[in-house]
Amino acid sequence: MLTRREFVRSGTTAMCVSTAALTSLAHSTSSKSGPFRVAVFGRTGRGNYGHGLDTAWLKIPRTEIVAVCDDDRKGRALAAERLRIEKTYSDYREMFNETRPDIVAVAPRWVDMHHEVVLAAVKAGIHVYVEKPFVRTLVEADEIVDANSARGVRIAVAFPTRYSPLLSTVRGLLNDGAIGEVLELRARGKEDHRGGAEDLWVLGSHLLDLILALGFTPKWCFANVTKDGRPIEKQDIHAGNEGLGRIAGDRVTAIYGLEEGPTASFQSKQDAGVKGSRYALQIFGSRGIIEILEGTMPAVRILQDASWSPGRSGKSWQPVSTAGIGLPEPLTDDRYKDRHTLAIEDLLNAIETSSDPVSNEKTARQSIEMIAGVFESQRRGCAVDFPLQTRVNPLSLY
Repeated sequence: MLTRREFVRSGTTAMCVSTAALTSLAHSTSSKSGPFRVAVFGRTGRGNYGHGLDTAWLKIPRTEIVAVCDDDRKGRALAAERLRIEKTYSDYREMFNETRPDIVAVAPRWVDMHHEVVLAAVKAGIHVYVEKPFVRTLVEADEIVDANSARGVRIAVAFPTRYSPLLSTVRGLLNDGAIGEVLELRARGKEDHRGGAEDLWVLGSHLLDLILALGFTPKWCFANVTKDGRPIEKQDIHAGNEGLGRIAGDRVTAIYGLEEGPTASFQSKQDAGVKGSRYALQIFGSRGIIEILEGTMPAVRILQDASWSPGRSGKSWQPVSTAGIGLPEPLTDDRYKDRHTLAIEDLLNAIETSSDPVSNEKTARQSIEMIAGVFESQRRGCAVDFPLQTRVNPLSLY
């Protein structure tokens, strides 16, 4: 059986490995007998290790952390201690070449190196678990999807709600008509100091992915992005926090037409959030509302009230568990309390069965397209159809 070849480092640090070797490597783990070897990529001070994408592997018996990469010396040492390992690196290429991991955790919540490291892993035949947002532009997403089309590498993106067993419960309620015909879906961000464009990227990505995970498919987007109450202009465009690239706008209103008939919306206004967050996805039907928060076992509630107004109807919101409406949640063990366990278990299964993870590079690209559609609609002043023709960041065209 072919093994992973060493990287050939040119003056531009490019890496070349034969397609045959990559395909063999990517599929070789399907018959793996020992633990999966995991390398961790983090960046202290620039996204750190995301929402625990480093330590999550310590809870998975079938995996073994073999190395960590961090270009910050102090952060690297702390990570090694935290992860109980000895091998540390400041260059992810050296880590890939010397440790030959089965999986790399691309942990930083900052997005600016996601594309580079994920693409390098794909070319090296290394499976990936990456923090969200996936990448900064559709160009970057396309490059990863295209590069991996013949590789057989499994890429999972850290959207924990997509893995929640409660999603099956919600789908069942929708299919059974618990809230009647679905009319619209409404999502709002946290609307704190990040409100507007940054909120759309950082927290809106969870909710847009949730719309997709529930089986809805966007056809078009019409959006209004403003700064201080006026449409954004070229001078409003700036480098976003967390390595997001160009962003603009302190208020976002986006409407999506869905193939299934309803519309969906995302809205966020800077500093409009108050104690008692509105951060959630709400599904409005002809006979009621279902509300879903974000997380592995998110709070889910249902209001079976056609008026959508308990003040008028006297009806009350009820909690929803995997057992049903108003019933206690039976899934209480530690697997369901951790943010990443279900996702990692799904990734390992995908590697072994040569199947796609539940959240993968193609589903993540759809959420990036929904975000990009907001700024493309604003730039063009009209509704835009999916898939978008513009693949670069639309704000780079002002």
